[in-house]
Amino acid sequence: MENVIIIGSGPAAHTAAVYAARAELQPLLFEGFMAGGVAPGGQLTTTTEVENYPGFPEGIEGPALMDLMRKQSTRFGTRIKTETIARADLSQRPFKVYTESGTEYQSKALIVATGATARTLDFPGVERLWQRGISACAVCDGALPVYRDKPLVVIGGGDSACEESLYLSKFGSEIHMLVRRDEMRASKIMQQRVYDHPKITVHWDTLAVEVLGDSVVSEVRVKNKKTQEETVITAGGLFFAIGHEPNTAFLENQLNTDETGYVLTSPDSTVTSIEGVFACGDVQDKHYRQAVTAAGSGCMAALEAERWLAEQE
Repeated sequence: MENVIIIGSGPAAHTAAVYAARAELQPLLFEGFMAGGVAPGGQLTTTTEVENYPGFPEGIEGPALMDLMRKQSTRFGTRIKTETIARADLSQRPFKVYTESGTEYQSKALIVATGATARTLDFPGVERLWQRGISACAVCDGALPVYRDKPLVVIGGGDSACEESLYLSKFGSEIHMLVRRDEMRASKIMQQRVYDHPKITVHWDTLAVEVLGDSVVSEVRVKNKKTQEETVITAGGLFFAIGHEPNTAFLENQLNTDETGYVLTSPDSTVTSIEGVFACGDVQDKHYRQAVTAAGSGCMAALEAERWLAEQE
């Protein structure tokens, strides 16, 4: 019987683990094996340079930052298993979780920190040039020197795509938004901001079909859906802004979520719809999606779990 099981491997999970371990809860953390399509460490392992995490004035590689967090977790006594949780039974306490191999673990409290996976598209050049001019987070990567004063391409037509295009306009020489339909899904106010910006050009009914470049992105080949005409846009970067998929399939709808699948928590809290289950990080945050905010909510989850366990006893 565990006091608390933490599911996840990013900043939220490891911050929760540090706080829980220092509270002598002896947490057990399941970091997963290629869970959500990424290695243990979460989305930061797919990022090269991290320049906006406090304490690293010169910046740090994403995988290196997650390695440091993992070491800090284990230093305080967190036990880590590199196994993926395939399903959970939250119908009664103690909660039960099951690994992909079928092994069952029981816990008094559960912290869900499984994050969200950025949606991307699969066309020639994406895999080869990923993180060599291709990103799924403009706020994370847009300010890097590799993108400054260069034309940039953003794929998407929702609020996120508009926000990221506006953000990138601070750094890129020009921004090309590729919208696959003849209208945007974004709110009217966001659309107007895009239309009014002198650096942003919207390409309607347009799909990206190939990313070109030897070692870094240099061009994006696009196709107009209506005319079938293909053209090439000179670009120093390509950003996917087509949303994220919260990693909650293993919960099988046992927790309340919003319409897009993000776990709902009480205001100013990590408390979920089931007493004793807490959610933190990108699995319940679709607004900020930053390492530092994920870490902060991981701290909250551990503190709330500790207090809840004390009340039960």
